[in-house]
Amino acid sequence: MASVIGWIVGAVFLAVIFVAGYFALATRRIAARAERLVPPSGKFIDLDGNRIHYVEIGEGRPIVFVHGLGGQLHHFRHPMFPLLPGYRLIALDRPGSGYSVRGAGATARLPEQAETVASLIRALELERPLVVGHSLGGTVTLTLALNHPELVSGIVTLAPLTHMMEEVPPEFKGLYIASPLKRWLIARTTAVPASLKYAKQTLDFVFGPQKWPEDYIVAGGGMLGLRPSHFYATSSDIVAIGKDLGEIEGRYGEIKMPAAMMFGTADRVLDHRRHGLPMRDKVASLDFELVDGHGHMLQFMASDRVAKIIERTAAKAFG
Repeated sequence: MASVIGWIVGAVFLAVIFVAGYFALATRRIAARAERLVPPSGKFIDLDGNRIHYVEIGEGRPIVFVHGLGGQLHHFRHPMFPLLPGYRLIALDRPGSGYSVRGAGATARLPEQAETVASLIRALELERPLVVGHSLGGTVTLTLALNHPELVSGIVTLAPLTHMMEEVPPEFKGLYIASPLKRWLIARTTAVPASLKYAKQTLDFVFGPQKWPEDYIVAGGGMLGLRPSHFYATSSDIVAIGKDLGEIEGRYGEIKMPAAMMFGTADRVLDHRRHGLPMRDKVASLDFELVDGHGHMLQFMASDRVAKIIERTAAKAFG
C-alpha cells in the first residue's frame, strides 16, 4: 500500500513539473515575440536603484507622462506626442513596467513611485514640468504633487484612482497576489499564456465601450504586457496601493498648483462618480472635464480633447 501511495505521489509530482515546464517554455516564447515586436525605443537611466527606460522628443517647456497599471510609455508616446508640438515631451516606463527594471528591495508603494518620477525630473534637469498621469499613473502624479510640489508646475490626471475601494474589483483579483514568491512563480508559468488567451476580453473591458485601436498591440505597446517581469510588476503595483492611498486621499486639499482631471462617463475600470466627481471639492480650482460615453483609455479614444486639457493646463502652469 505504501509503495502504491508513493508511486501516485511521484506521478503527481512529475505531472506538476511537466505542466509547469510547459507553461514556462510557452511564457518564454510569448515574451520573446513581444520583445521582437516592441523593442526598447528610448534611453536608460539609473535612479534610486531602478533602471528607468524613457523617451523624449521636442523642445520647449517640459511635460512628463506617467502611464497606468499594466501600461508602458507607448500609452502616451503613440497617441499624444504627435498632438503636442512646441513642448519637450518625456514619457517613462514606471519601475518594473515596459523596459524599466524595479530595483531590489523596491516596494512599489505610491510615495516610492512618485520619488522615482521626482528623481527623473532632477536627473534630466527639467524646470518644473507639467506632469500628466493616467489611471494608477494619475495616482502617482497626485502623490508627486503632494510630496514634491517644488518640482512640479501643474498636473493633469486622466481617469485616476483617487479613493480606496472596499475590495479588489473582480476584474483585478487575478492580479492581487500578496505573496512575492507565488507572484514570481505565476508570472513565469501560467500568467502570460492566460493573459494572451484572454487578451481580447481584457482589451474590451479596458477600452470599452469604444473598440480598441487596431495598432494598439504593437504601436501602442500592448504586447509588452505579455512578459513575466511586466506581470510581476503589475501585481506588485496593485498589492501596494492600499498601503498609502488612504493617507494620500486625505491630503488632496494641499494641492494648490494648476490641476486638471478628465474622466469618461462610461469608464468600466474606475467610476467617475467615485474617483472623479468628489475631487472637485477637494482640489482648489480643479479644471474637471467629463467625456460623455467614453471609457478608461482617454488618451487613445479622446486624444484631441486630452491634448486640449493638457495645453489649457500648461498655459496656467507655465504662465
